[in-house]
This record gives sequence, C-alpha cells and structure tokens, in this order.
Amino acid sequence: MKTLLGCSFGLIAFIAQADNQQEEITVYGRQVNLVGEAVSASQGLISQEELRLRPLLRTGEVLETVPGMVATQHSGTGKANQYFLRGFNLDHGTDFATTFDRMPLNMRTHGHGQGYTDLNFVIPELVQQIEYKKGPYFAEVGDFSGAGSAHMYSFSNLEHGLLHAGLGEDQFYRILVMDSVASGSGELLYAVEANRYEGPWRDIDEDLDKLNFVLKHSWKLGDSKLSMMLMGYDNSWNSADQIPRRAVASGLIDELGSLDSSVGGESDRHSLSLNWEAKQWQMTAYAIRYDMNLWSNFTYFLDDPLNGDQFEQVDDRWIYGGNFSHRFDGQLANRAMKNTVGIDIRYDEINNVALYRTRERQRIGVVRSDAVEELSVGLYWQNELRLTDKLRSVFALRYDYYDFEVRSRDGVNTAGIDLTGNSGNANDDLLTGKASLSYTINRHWEVYGAAGQGFHSNDARGTTIKVDPVSGDDISAVDPLVKAKGAELGLRTFWGDRLNASVALWYLDLDSELLFVGDAGNTEPSRESDRQGIEITAYYRFNEIWTLDLEYAYSDAEFSEAEPGDPLLGDEIPGALDTVASVGLSSQFKSGWLGSVRVRHFGKRPLEENGEITSDSSTIVNLRVGYQWQKVKLTMDILNLFDSDDRDIDYFYASQLSGEVAPVEDIHFHVMEPRTVRVYVNYEY
Repeated sequence: MKTLLGCSFGLIAFIAQADNQQEEITVYGRQVNLVGEAVSASQGLISQEELRLRPLLRTGEVLETVPGMVATQHSGTGKANQYFLRGFNLDHGTDFATTFDRMPLNMRTHGHGQGYTDLNFVIPELVQQIEYKKGPYFAEVGDFSGAGSAHMYSFSNLEHGLLHAGLGEDQFYRILVMDSVASGSGELLYAVEANRYEGPWRDIDEDLDKLNFVLKHSWKLGDSKLSMMLMGYDNSWNSADQIPRRAVASGLIDELGSLDSSVGGESDRHSLSLNWEAKQWQMTAYAIRYDMNLWSNFTYFLDDPLNGDQFEQVDDRWIYGGNFSHRFDGQLANRAMKNTVGIDIRYDEINNVALYRTRERQRIGVVRSDAVEELSVGLYWQNELRLTDKLRSVFALRYDYYDFEVRSRDGVNTAGIDLTGNSGNANDDLLTGKASLSYTINRHWEVYGAAGQGFHSNDARGTTIKVDPVSGDDISAVDPLVKAKGAELGLRTFWGDRLNASVALWYLDLDSELLFVGDAGNTEPSRESDRQGIEITAYYRFNEIWTLDLEYAYSDAEFSEAEPGDPLLGDEIPGALDTVASVGLSSQFKSGWLGSVRVRHFGKRPLEENGEITSDSSTIVNLRVGYQWQKVKLTMDILNLFDSDDRDIDYFYASQLSGEVAPVEDIHFHVMEPRTVRVYVNYEY
C-alpha cells in the first residue's frame, strides 16, 4: 500500500519535474475569505476550478467537495447516490437540503425514500459554485435542514465553448458540448451531455443510457440580472443491487454478482425556471416535471417464494414553486444592520406514488398506490447587526406551514386490504429560531457560536395512514414535521490566500430518526436521536502550483430514548458513520501539466441497534493526470487506483435465497467498483 501510494505521489512529482519552464498559474478554489462574512465555521464555497481537478466516478460525487460528506452507491449508476454526513446515513438525501439554481432537489413523499436527491441531471462542468451550510442555523433553508444544505449555481455565460469526449473501461462513453453565444440583448448558454456505461458487474450489463440538455438565456437589466433556464434529463439503467454476504461466501455469486438481473430503473426530469437578482432583491420561480420507475429486490424470496420479492416503486409528479427575498440595509444605534425577509412556496402535485409487486419488471400486484398533493409555505426574517467593530450577531425566525392531501388510487390492494381509510388530509406548522455570534479577532481569525432549529417533513402518506398496506393491521400516523435542534462552536482562519482552515464542535438533536427499511426499500420514522462531533478542514497552497487539502470529521450518534415495547434494544443508530477523512494533493502548471491524487476514508458503522454487528471501514484512492496545450487538454483518471474491494455500503436485515427454508439475517453489501481507467479529451473553441 505504501509503495503504491508513493508511486502515485511520485507520478505527480514527475509532472512537476517535466515542467522545464517552471511557469506557474494560480490554482483557484477555497480562496474566498469568509472571515467577517460567515455565520459559522462549517460553511464555505467550492468553485468550478476545484471540481475540474477532481476525478469523479459518478455525478453525485460533486457533493463530496462538502467537507465530511461521503457519496456512495448501493445500486445502479442511474439511481440517486447514498450520502453520509455528521453521523447520518442520509439514505438518498434525508436531513440534507440540496438546490440547483434555487430549485429544490429533495423529493418529498417520494416513491423510494423521503428526501430523495438525484443529481444525475447535473452537468458538473456547468456548476460555477457550490455553497454549503452545515447545521440548522440558516433562515433561508427550510425542509431537510438538520444536517445542512448545499446550493449549486450554474454559469450564465462561458469564456469559450467546450467539446468534451470521454472513453473508458466497461464501455464507458461520455460526450459533452457546451458554449454561450450572444443572443439579442443577452447571452444564450447551451449544453448537451450523453453518457453510456455497461459497468463491471458479472451477471448484468448496467446499460446506463443518460442524456442531459440545458438552455439558459441571461440578460442584464441595468443593475439587475434576469435568466430563464430550460433543463432536460432522461436516463435508464440496470442495477447491481446490494447482495448478501452468505451468497458470496458459499460461491453462489462473487462480489460483482447479482441475484436478480432484471432490476434497474428509468427516470426523467424536465424543468423551466426564472431567476431575477438585483442588489437587494432576489426572485425565483420554477416548474418541474419528474418521473421515476425503480425495480429492486432486497429480500429475494422472503415474502413470495414463488415469484420472488421484486418490487417497483413509482413516482410521477409536477412541482411548482418559487422563492423571494429582500434585504434592507440600515443602522441601529449607529451600528450597521441588515434585515432580510423571504418567502418559499412549493406545491407537489403527485399523480401517482406507488409500490407494486413485480416479476422481471412485470406488475403482478399492487401494495399501495396514492395521489398526493403537498403544499408548503415558509416565511423568514433575519437580522444581522454589527454590535461592535469586531462582534457581529445574526438572529432569525422562520415559520413553515404544510398541508397534505392523500387519496388512495386503488382502494383495495392485491392482498385484499381496504386502503381507502388511508386517504385523508393533514396539516402542520412550525416556528423555528436561529442565532449566532461571530467575533473577528483580526483579519485572519474569527470565532463563532451558533444555535438553531431545523426540521424535516415526513412522507405525506404517513400523516394520514390508518391501515398497514402489507399486514392490514391498524397503524398510527406520524408527525408531519420533525424538529431538529443544533449548536456549534467554531474557529476559522484565512492567511494570505495560502491557508484556509476551520474547526467546528457541533451538537444535533433530532426528534425522530428516519431509517432505511430493507424489505420495503423505503425510510420510516424511528426514535429520537442525539449527535455530536468535531470537524477539521484545512486547504493550503504551497505556491502557485501545489495545493493540499485535508478534511477530518468525527461523529458520535445514538438514540436518546428506549424503543417502545423493547427497552433492551440498544441505542446505536444503524448506518451512523463515525469517521470521515480525506486528503488531496493537486498541481497545475502554466506549461500544461496537471495532476491530482485523492484519498477518502470512512470508518466502521453499526448495522443494528445493539452495535454487535458493524460494517468494515472503506478507503479509496483516485488519481488524475493530464496535459493541456493551446486549446486541447488530455486527462486520464484512474479510479480506485489500488483496486480496493472495500464496500460502498452495508446493511443488516433478513432475506431468503432460493432453496433456503427460512429467512436469514445477514449483512448485505455493495462493493466498490474495481479499478477503472478513463481518458478524456477537451477541445476549447
């Protein structure tokens, strides 16, 4: 391992030695000084320049630029990634809010899981900046705000056009064309991306077939900017889902094998959005059309020994909404003061959110099928006051109102259970407060104290449910809105454009945990939980060529109350990640050579409440080398450089294989993809 790691750093060193002219250029990214501006030590900015230097296996890994965030996968490439942050197994997005050009990406009352966040429609090269805010201290962030949020913003215009072509192992192909041109009194940006991939799996061709397009027209209107954006995304894929450890140990399949080769998915997303920004004003309006059909089989023959346990999850919806904010600058007792007021409105018109029993993607029964209308309105006010030249306070209040309407589409399901009683209406509201104090020691150092409340909404179907659609038993409804309470102490330093570092001690209490359910492929509410931890980040520029970044995060997470009816059940939270560490070394020379090596490690995780069964830790190393001359750039990515067979994800639950006479509780896992090489050519025009 040490020898191979030395070879990787040596390769980058060789690139440096090959730069005979020793001409240097500035390396951008993490160079914005937030001393005197930030609310906490755990917020920051990521630029496109940094994204360009990162080798990515999947699009969702752009979120790994958020310190402490891990993005993995337990299924096919077309499915939303699995995310981990601050002691959360966020599943596919719960308790972490994500937006793109101020459009919300988390899907409420989703067919697969609450807060489902699919980033496959994002073209990484079009992301100008990512703004991350960890913790519930930010007034403008509402739903799914417990662990934090990430906000992606796209370019409005490009300095030059780009033709990008990629080729790699396992029939990986990617083509991207993008540019911006003058159009009337404004600028028209366009981008088209096509991606195909067969994957390394033994029993299944992933057959990923993805197409993205973006059209964005921007105008300058005096001191304001207006943009209109049309986006389209279409994808289909086959999945290599998680597999049981015993099937590999027995030789039935290997770690790259599958037990059901007919699972996979189809998804599309189309949106139209309008953004207007002025010095003190901001307004966004959007309409989103979204469809998903997802076939999975996590338990094999546990429920249906004849047909198997494959199921289809369906989500078919429109999302309409917008947000508006206005800032008032003034003074209080001769001290500078800013007041900001804002409103968020979102309406989800879900024509069908459903769970079907299937066999080889053919429906053989309905578990439940519902139409849902979900409306939310959020109002917030934030006050920022310069108490002294060095001391700054931020205080905010936010009010959210939710209205849910659920209508059962089928009445009686295939099992003969009458589900009409699950139709109904519910509503809830919530007032949350947020506050912080920042003390600027000098232009290089600042300390922070922050506390606040956030929340996540629950699946609308859970707010009106009365009958379990599988057993037919009576069941209690869940709280529509679940509060999170957090606090943080932090320190930030920024020295001469070379060192940008921060440390944060944080705490978070969640009134109800959302946990993954293996045999349903969904999330369900669980007990109250507590989390606390420390995060350390440091980005250092040795000179105009070399950049080093270090990130370390430790979290301690546990349930804070006993399980009702089972007080002996432990307090470990399944999937709660305790340790995340990453290090990256990048170089970029004016002569054209560039290189980047990144190491990411995440630690063991409890897989059940007593903590007796845990996952192994996982480490992966990715390498990028390249050379640019004039308008052409050639890069090579070696992903999973050391061909690690560590695991992306582990779960512990009961399943039953063909031939087994009873269910078996077992670890089910998805292995990291083997080492793969991809080569890219960029032509600027």
